[in-house]
Amino acid sequence: MRRPTIDATDDATDDQEAVLRLLGSTRAVLFDFDGPVCDLFRGVPTAGVAKRVKRKARRYWGTLDQDVENCDDSHGILRRLRDMYDRSPKPRGRRPLDEAEDIVSRQESRAVRKALPAPDVVVLVNLLFALGMRLVIVSNNAERPIEKYLSRTGPKGKFEKVFGRDPRNAGLMKPDPHCVNRALAHLSLDGSACLLIGDQLTDLQAAQAAGTGFLGYTRDTSRQREMLERGADAVVTSYAPVIAACRELMASRKAPSPATR
Repeated sequence: MRRPTIDATDDATDDQEAVLRLLGSTRAVLFDFDGPVCDLFRGVPTAGVAKRVKRKARRYWGTLDQDVENCDDSHGILRRLRDMYDRSPKPRGRRPLDEAEDIVSRQESRAVRKALPAPDVVVLVNLLFALGMRLVIVSNNAERPIEKYLSRTGPKGKFEKVFGRDPRNAGLMKPDPHCVNRALAHLSLDGSACLLIGDQLTDLQAAQAAGTGFLGYTRDTSRQREMLERGADAVVTSYAPVIAACRELMASRKAPSPATR
């Protein structure tokens, strides 16, 4: 059964009690990668990557659709190029799609070398793991760069598996629930027993489509409100209330029951 959501008129931002209620019925936590786990690009625009993708695509397809030309984001260009491929009235070669995936994946591999961990994420992951929760990554980033990042940073060995972008079909990136559904199949858990932590509205949409709970993680006030209005279970601006809720949950599990006192 789906968890009841917090009323959007309530101020659920940084509400430790709302987070505690979420964690109390959670058996697995699905982390988005860029944002909730680390600052992948550290504020550096990806317009240059999008420009390279478009230049390559023009060599094979000629004139690009206007929405493709207008895109200045590495993930956005992958999606729009795929959309152009899918809606073409005549068959197109998929080489531009494959080269675009290669360009973006290599950019992500370079970025993880300097990516900074999200504040307090290591503490949070260790606490969730200690509580017996299973942990996976669900991301629009390519899997190999994420695995490289996890192999060189703590907390090592806490994440069971990475479910990233499908290299053959960028149209399956979130908000499509594809990576989330793959994670649920791996975990052999119903979505209602899982919680997705994400920083974008596309993460929320994917969580809702897959039937998981959703904890928004963002300092953007307009996004906080929109997440709550669209049905996020709670939203936090930092991991402090989540860590506090984990510690409270851990303490309650260690406390002796009244019958044994």
